[in-house]
Amino acid sequence: MERPSALDGHTRLPAAVLWDMDGTLVDSEKLWDIALHDLAAHLGGTLSSAARKAMIGANMSATLVLLFADLGLPAEPDALARAGDSVSYTHERALRAVRAAGLPTALVTSTERALTEIALDRIGREFFDVTVCGDEVDGRNKPHPEPYLRAARLLGVRPDDCVAVEDSPTGTQAAVAAGATVLVVPCEVDVPPGERRVIRESLVGLDVAELGRLLTAEAA
Repeated sequence: MERPSALDGHTRLPAAVLWDMDGTLVDSEKLWDIALHDLAAHLGGTLSSAARKAMIGANMSATLVLLFADLGLPAEPDALARAGDSVSYTHERALRAVRAAGLPTALVTSTERALTEIALDRIGREFFDVTVCGDEVDGRNKPHPEPYLRAARLLGVRPDDCVAVEDSPTGTQAAVAAGATVLVVPCEVDVPPGERRVIRESLVGLDVAELGRLLTAEAA
């Protein structure tokens, strides 16, 4: 089946989605954030920012007790156990949404291949058509555009038709220089606003429609 080029008559899909790894897909607090907000929604509520902040560094049991208290729910052992089972994944929802839409994907990282292979076992290598590692770009690592240009070449797409997902100033600079539109989810260091970038607090709720709107808006 041919991949659709648009969600409707106005919003076009990216030719590909190019994912950074460190700080974007491999970052425990950010990915845990997705799982906790999803769990709160499943339980019929919304996790407050104060409760989420209190959970940082807490173990699973303490985190779930805080979540139930924040939602005004009784922290019964069976309910806590079921909740713990339901947060067994973190980043998968956004990755699965992109794959379900039939969009080509690449993992673009400055980490060397040997370590990336270990990380892929955790992230899920099935989510990516190609991977570009830091020791495969002839020393032209981020902020040089070559990692993203290489990913686009391997996928057979134009960089300016792609959306990159990044967390750092260096990675954002590389993706913008390559011509991609960038969805920025800052991790440890704030990313300043600028051309071809949209800043988002987290990956929670990210879907293909939003990626399409982002790309369409930048092209307008």
